[in-house]
Amino acid sequence: MLADARNVMPDELKFEGDKAFFTAALDRADLILHGRNSYEDQPNSPRRRRVILTRTVEAIAPDPSNPNATLWNPAGATFEAACAQAGVRDGTVAIIGGPGVFGMFMDRYDVFWLSVAPHVRLPGGEPCFPGVPARTPQQILAAHGLRAGDVRTLDAVHDVTVTPWRRSA
Repeated sequence: MLADARNVMPDELKFEGDKAFFTAALDRADLILHGRNSYEDQPNSPRRRRVILTRTVEAIAPDPSNPNATLWNPAGATFEAACAQAGVRDGTVAIIGGPGVFGMFMDRYDVFWLSVAPHVRLPGGEPCFPGVPARTPQQILAAHGLRAGDVRTLDAVHDVTVTPWRRSA
């Protein structure tokens, strides 16, 4: 689960090591892609170029509230067109969000970084991918051709880890 039953990321799911890893990855990305309910709310956030998935536009439009953001409706335009409108034709895209956003790109990821906080329980929470909890996130990633790499510890006290799941060659 990546949020509680209210669709909010609770404090018990926030760990400094995970936050530092996430922030560094976003700082390296050329583009951030997320849904309407996701926003990283960090000091560098306003400077990051982003594409926001939404149904409020027909295809692609500038975000009137953020000059670094492009609004994109996948039903009206391709991902590549949204990236081009955002001024990004190649590079690294960091995809953040919920199950709908993650599921949309499941067959396109080069790598998906899966963080796990094994001691946190969010009954009735928002799953990370479509198909969870019937299948584990790891089973879903593997079913889409991704393979687990070496696990990294982000918070030893709470056993929080992150694993890169890379596309098989």
